[in-house]
Order: sequence, then structure tokens, then C-alpha cells
Amino acid sequence: MAKSAAKRRREHLLRNLGKDVTIARNEVNFSTHVRMTKSKKEKLQQNYNKYKKHFTKGTIPDGNAFYYDTAIFAA
Repeated sequence: MAKSAAKRRREHLLRNLGKDVTIARNEVNFSTHVRMTKSKKEKLQQNYNKYKKHFTKGTIPDGNAFYYDTAIFAA
């Protein structure tokens, strides 16, 4: 495989100046790529919150999808 430009530069500095730039790097004692999967409860809560207020964007103020007008049945 081909070398990257950064690797070529590092090798050039090491060869010509004797300067190893990898020594100046900070060492990380923990993994920065640890990913935790959501639990079943967290997945259900996310789905519940996602669809919880589905109808609030309309004209119905309380977010209820079903609206009954009692004036029609009063006759």
C-alpha cells in the first residue's frame, strides 16, 4: 500500500533531522471510541417520545387527534 503524505513527512524529519515527532504525542489511557448500545427501556422511551406529540402541530391545542364537537349531538 502507498504511504500517506503525513507518514512520508514524519519519516523525512526522522531521517534528515533526527526528530521523532511521535514522541510528542499525548498518550490516551482510555478508548475514545467506546460505544454503548441503548437498553430496551431506552429504545422504548425514545420511540414513545418521538411519536408522543404527533398531533400538536395542527389546530388542536391539546394535541389530541380526536376532537368531538358536542354541539352536533345537542339537537
